[in-house]
Amino acid sequence: MTGAGGECHRQVVSDQDRRPETQASATGALVAEEVTLLVVDDEESNCLSLERIFQKEGMRVLTASNARAAIDLLRHHRVDVVLTDLMMPGSSGAELLRAVKELSPDTEVVLMTAFGTVETAVQAMRDGAYDFVEKPLKRVSIVKSVRKAAERRLLVTENRSLRQELRRLSERDIVGQSPMLRRVLDIVNQAAPSSATVLILGESGTGKELIARTVHQRSGRTGPFVAVNCAAIPESILEAELFGHEKGAFTGATARREGRFSRADGGTLFLDEIGELSPLVQVKLLRVLQEGEYEPVGGDTKKTDARIVAATNRDLAAEVEAGRFREDLYYRLNVIAVTAPPLRARRQDVPLLLDHFLTIYCEKNRRARPQVPRDVLEKLVDYSWPGNVRELENAIERAVVLCRGDTLRIEDLPEVISQAASPPATILTFPVGTPLDEVEHRLIRETLRYTGGDKSLAAQLLGISTRTIYRKLGETEGRGDSD
Repeated sequence: MTGAGGECHRQVVSDQDRRPETQASATGALVAEEVTLLVVDDEESNCLSLERIFQKEGMRVLTASNARAAIDLLRHHRVDVVLTDLMMPGSSGAELLRAVKELSPDTEVVLMTAFGTVETAVQAMRDGAYDFVEKPLKRVSIVKSVRKAAERRLLVTENRSLRQELRRLSERDIVGQSPMLRRVLDIVNQAAPSSATVLILGESGTGKELIARTVHQRSGRTGPFVAVNCAAIPESILEAELFGHEKGAFTGATARREGRFSRADGGTLFLDEIGELSPLVQVKLLRVLQEGEYEPVGGDTKKTDARIVAATNRDLAAEVEAGRFREDLYYRLNVIAVTAPPLRARRQDVPLLLDHFLTIYCEKNRRARPQVPRDVLEKLVDYSWPGNVRELENAIERAVVLCRGDTLRIEDLPEVISQAASPPATILTFPVGTPLDEVEHRLIRETLRYTGGDKSLAAQLLGISTRTIYRKLGETEGRGDSD
């Protein structure tokens, strides 16, 4: 076909070349048929020969007879690698290289050069070319060079995507407008600029790490946010993982290693599932909280300026009573406590979370954003969400992937959600003249049933302090009242 400027170039590829980059295979090798190659050479016979070679290698091939035609193709197609002759009439391969890097910086360029222009090719590599091959071309060499250039292009693209994903995850906002969530965020905003230890309580999947990251982001600290899942690290190595170790401190310690406290210096150390700590590590952590110092395994005492934020889905007060958690450590951690509310207690946030996760997973899976009919929304709001926000997020990603049209269906949701019966509303009624203390007692008891016995959460729902709940329950029990 003939371009606007009269240049003759041939397009040997379908519209499929417009699709986004795909992943490498499980072994890390590049899938050849996912590579789009642009061959640029003013000799038509060379273009045809190279086209046949790389089509047999399973690649998609575009050809152009000059730099202007090549640039036109780059503007309209995603190209992984440009294979261009260095010496051409009009714009040279070196000039085309600069244009490619300006138009599509991630596209790799391989130069074909005669013996007398090797120095020019070396200079072009300094300008950003991936490689050059000398003429006369050898099939093995040219295929190897183009494949390696394509692999580099894929790795660069994947690394950028991973960095963007990590940045997105670390900067995710807490979504919701319910009164319970606003009260939590009020506490977070007040506590964040201080150096006080924060203890985040709540069920699994309620976003405890997201709250911890918010504390860090609003703290003004310049050090990193370092997260440790205490339940995921074997007890035998958790001490060394937290506090580091010196070379030779124990069998297998062949080199000195810094711990998480060292990495989090000047920042925030998030200790998730802190209820899983062994008694030995609890003692060492208590010393950090009391003295601001610790000892690496086999090493000398070190100071730390890491701010500690801890989280657990256990009832630490009960763990203290059972003798499984140190009471002094509990009070050191429990300086500022916040409870991440379960999703069933803030159902009004479900539509906002739905909108948020639709945006994320439609973009991630390259899907058009579907409509959400009323019956689907009501099903999502009515569901009890035992897995909380994490379960909702997974359900929305599944629905986005399985949605076949432009509208989400109830069948696109996990079966446990789509077939769940809507819960009956709980309504308390009292005869006129019922004593106020009896009304309070029944209301507190019913709220505790709703929260699964979580007194901190019940207090947040009722707008009173946890101490008031204990006092009210103590008063009624003292009078011999019962359910």
